[in-house]
Amino acid sequence: PCKRTLLIEASLFHSQNFIKPGEQEAARCDTWAQLIERGCMEEDIISPKNYFSSSKNISLSNTALDKGEPIQLRPQEVNLKLRPGLPHTFTLDFQRVEGYPVDLYYLMDLSYSMEDDLRSIKTLGNKLFNALQGITKKGQIGFGSFVDKTVLPFTNTNPEKLNKPCAETEMYCQPAFGYRHVLSMTGNKAEFESEVNKQRISGNLDSPEGTLDAIMQAAVCGERIGWRNSSTRLIVLTTDDGFHMAGDGKLAGILEPNDERCYMDNNLYSKSNEMVCDDMRRTPISIIGPQQNYMKHTIRDYEKYELSKMIPKSEVGVLSADSHNVVELIKNAYNRLSSKVTVTHDALPDNVRVTYTPLCPEGGPSGDKGVCNNVGVSFNVTVTADECMQSEISFLIGPLGMKDKLKVSLSTLCKCECNDPVTVDSPYCNGKGQVNCGMCSCKAGFVGQKCECSIGEKDESSLRAACRKDNGTECEGRGDCVCGICQCYTLPGGSTYYGTNCECENESCEKFQNKLCGGNGKCRCKNCECKPGYEGTACQCKKSDEQCRTPSGSVCSGRGTCKCNQCKCMEGYQRPYCLTCPACQTTCITKGKCIECLGFQTGPFSKNCSQACTSISEFKMVETLPPGKPCDVRDVESCRVFFAIKQLDGEDNYTAQILKTRECPKLPNIYAIIGGSIVGVTVIGILILLFIKVLFTLQDLKEYRKFMNEAQKTRWSENKNPIFQEATTTVANPTFSGE
Repeated sequence: PCKRTLLIEASLFHSQNFIKPGEQEAARCDTWAQLIERGCMEEDIISPKNYFSSSKNISLSNTALDKGEPIQLRPQEVNLKLRPGLPHTFTLDFQRVEGYPVDLYYLMDLSYSMEDDLRSIKTLGNKLFNALQGITKKGQIGFGSFVDKTVLPFTNTNPEKLNKPCAETEMYCQPAFGYRHVLSMTGNKAEFESEVNKQRISGNLDSPEGTLDAIMQAAVCGERIGWRNSSTRLIVLTTDDGFHMAGDGKLAGILEPNDERCYMDNNLYSKSNEMVCDDMRRTPISIIGPQQNYMKHTIRDYEKYELSKMIPKSEVGVLSADSHNVVELIKNAYNRLSSKVTVTHDALPDNVRVTYTPLCPEGGPSGDKGVCNNVGVSFNVTVTADECMQSEISFLIGPLGMKDKLKVSLSTLCKCECNDPVTVDSPYCNGKGQVNCGMCSCKAGFVGQKCECSIGEKDESSLRAACRKDNGTECEGRGDCVCGICQCYTLPGGSTYYGTNCECENESCEKFQNKLCGGNGKCRCKNCECKPGYEGTACQCKKSDEQCRTPSGSVCSGRGTCKCNQCKCMEGYQRPYCLTCPACQTTCITKGKCIECLGFQTGPFSKNCSQACTSISEFKMVETLPPGKPCDVRDVESCRVFFAIKQLDGEDNYTAQILKTRECPKLPNIYAIIGGSIVGVTVIGILILLFIKVLFTLQDLKEYRKFMNEAQKTRWSENKNPIFQEATTTVANPTFSGE
């Protein structure tokens, strides 16, 4: 009977005879005032209220107890049962206990630039313990150190540099590391001084350090660090530079976010080079962050922006050059942290909201956290469930940096407890069901508002399907499906929905002058049925076509209908008389083939011209066309046909005038073409021969000039040729005998 999600202040009337015939069951749910006005008796109205109880509410402690844990938050456990949308407010008290135990973890940057600070800390052990005893008699102190991730570009990965990342002149330098836990919580001053004296400086490449990795491991490794369950947890962070953010991990290819688990191997953080950290908001730790006074930009980052955003419970101070003022800084920062109380909650479902209103003068407005500057404060906590929840949930509320928490168990009230008499076969349900909050819960095989329908062996879903139009909503949401037939609801005006699927009603037709159907018709299933002499969607017009008639006497030029004394033209035609159609294709193109057929009996329609061209009711062959630009088309003989066409009344009705004379192109002179071709080929051949002749002539001329140049360069020598032999002449007298 009630929706799963109840509205604020919505109530239910569970009397059996409250619903009138044709009225939907949802009418039972309304505001208290509306139900009373409609005649409901107060005892019959079901309006669940929020339920609140405190299952654990121990009084606050004034001082730290020797045995057991002191109580600083009240109440400790509450149970809430809420109506969706209806908020509930209760008071949360907090009283800081005097002398509450404090665990202080000194976390120091051991990069090379902190060398002088390390020397100072080695001499300040006694002062640190005295300062801690001034805060509480139950104080413990621990020590840890950090540098940076041992990967490029943060640290030099050369094996020699990893083993000794300091300057060559530095004798005492320990290998590079990310975070090292040195000393667990202890109250022994000598043990603290001994471990701190063993520490040596280290180094890295860039300015920012691996600070967040160290803080996270110190916060989550509770057993290693030695955090007590009932103590204020402080981390004193000393460094002279900024810290790496998650985005810096991309430089070294480290993308995996920190999973807030402890990874300590031999007191060293083993996942330093595998994870990046940038979210410290859930750590239950307060941070005191002293910074070197010569790093002013870093101090502003820690103080105003990064550190306070990432760790809400944090304070920042300025160290002197040698850190001798660290004790005073810790005292001042602790006093500021202990005087400020910030209350908030852990993760919540999307449908649950929690807001806090501080009950202190400087508390400020309500919000998702409450802040007060006092040791004893109260907050109004308002919890709202926006919708019904299937099961009970629980969440914790408490001050940041403190162990004390309030456990809230939350469930929702989404059922109406009507306390109906237990009658199995109620007469109101025709003996076939039981009354539940004024409505019948029918036995198997029976359905209907009063279980009046017997479905027998039929499937109820198939009966309900008959009440859905086009597989839509059952009875259009305007009726109840009874035995496969829609029983329609009654409208507020007294009429009812009707139709097979309750799709019709007579109260939502269009109005004119604030009258349904203009007072000139009746509403029938969302449409107006006008009286004789009226028309229009709201019967707002008298029937008349006076403003729709053209000068020729036609109504809307035969290309539209007259509605409310205005033309409603066919698609493309324009008012007032539907004469022109700017978007339509021009008739010079669409009627060109018919003009060719009618005027010259050629073209694709020449065989059935009378049947294909009935849209041109009249045409004339004329010597001249009327003034204006004529239409022209080319026929099958490539001749241009000129004509003028005019549209008559009607959608496709034209008259045309066709020019008798066509403009045809002249035939080409074949002889001239052949002769010209021969002459052209001859001329081209001669030119080619001349061109070849010129090329050869130029080539010969070039060779001749080359020969002449070489001949001129020849020089003849006057020396005798060594192989030349002069000719000898021998004369012999054939008659000479030698005597």
